[in-house]
This record gives sequence, C-alpha cells and structure tokens, in this order.
Amino acid sequence: MKILVCVTSVPDTTTKIAFTDNNTKLNKAGVAFITGPYDDYALARAVELKEKLGASVTVLNVGEADAEPVIRKCLAIGADDAFRVNAEPTDSYFVAEQIAAIAKENNYDLILMGRESIDYNGGQVHGIVGEMLGIPSISPVMLLDIEGDVAKITREIEGGKEELEAKLPLVLGCQEPIAEWKIPNMRGIMTARTKPLRVVEPVGTDKLTAVGSYELPAPRGAVKMIKADEAETLIQLLRTEAKVI
Repeated sequence: MKILVCVTSVPDTTTKIAFTDNNTKLNKAGVAFITGPYDDYALARAVELKEKLGASVTVLNVGEADAEPVIRKCLAIGADDAFRVNAEPTDSYFVAEQIAAIAKENNYDLILMGRESIDYNGGQVHGIVGEMLGIPSISPVMLLDIEGDVAKITREIEGGKEELEAKLPLVLGCQEPIAEWKIPNMRGIMTARTKPLRVVEPVGTDKLTAVGSYELPAPRGAVKMIKADEAETLIQLLRTEAKVI
C-alpha cells in the first residue's frame, strides 16, 4: 500500500504577521514556519497505517527551498521519502495540479492531507485533486481505518457525524481526532537526514489567481465594563455602538 501525504509549510500560529511589496506578499523575515496542523493529523494517521499495514509513506510539499526543514521534520516523524515541487503555493488549482501530477506518476492508493491549510484556509485542494484524478474525495475525515481495499471513514457533518465506506484509491482531507500528533525522536531526526527528498519543477498551467492585497484585522477596540444591574445600559450600547441588536 502506498500513501501520499500532502503537507503545507505555514507560519506558526503565534507569529505576528506583516506584509511587503505593497501588501501583496507575506514578509517572511523572522517568521517561524511549521507543518500545517491539519496536515500533521494526516501524517500521524499515515504513519500509524504504515506501522499497522506495512504501507509506504511519501510526503509532498509544493513550496520553495525554505520549506525543507518542515519536510525533514515529516521524514523524522516516520515518512519514507519526500517530494518538493519547487514553486510558491499561492493558488489552490495550481497546487492541486502539482499533487495530481505526482500521484499519476506513482499510483498511490491513498492521498491524505489536512482539511485546509491555516494560511489561506481555502479547503479546496483535496476536492480538486480528486476531480483531476477521477477518484472520490472526502472531507473532513475524523476517523480512518483500512480493511483490504476499503476505507472505513467517519466524517464531520453539520449537526453530527457520518460513517462511510469507500474503495481505494481515495483523497481524504483530515482533521482531529483522526490521530494524535507525533513528535520526532532523536533516531528519527538522524535518519531523516539521509531519506530521499526529490525536488521537481512545477508542471501545468500558470496560477489562475493573484493576490490584490492583504489587510490585517482591525485592532481590538476598548472594553467597556457594565455593572450587572445595568442591563438597560448594556442593551443601549449593543444597539447604538456595537450595532448587533
């Protein structure tokens, strides 16, 4: 069984974000990058399936050279090898096209990725990859087991959960609690240095979208404390200042 795990390299959630080039690009100076948290869940489950079923796990990242520490960490956690498509991942269709091209060449049984990245939060790539490959795409997946060529899946739906069965190959967008995040041990870190990391050039069309500009959220306003016995004052402020009622 061959598993492909697609990962993103994203700013740490505690990073203070700033922009450059007239607010069209992220200023990467001083920014710490991590594996996308939802991608971490996908990788953790892939490593568990590797240990259980004897599967091979390949990591794929569409990104520039500064993403390689994130890829090496994925190898340290338990992936066997990796691809890096040498391109900036700014367009969902473009990223999906790169994933589909690698998948077609290598005939993976299962393609896992996070339900969304935490930088653009598009949640589109898994669906586009499934369409490009002509195979089912399911998201967000909370539980996953494999029996033969059948995946048993629990996914979150509005107001509840849905249990599904689907034949491989599949594309799945993952979220908690599909697996526990894994921390690389010293042996994993050492062996990751010698695992194959192939850099390939992008294929297909140019990016179909471009960023006009980014804007930071408005700063938080001042907090007004209202005494518990002044309900009328609170209601008045909600109407006239907050304008939420």
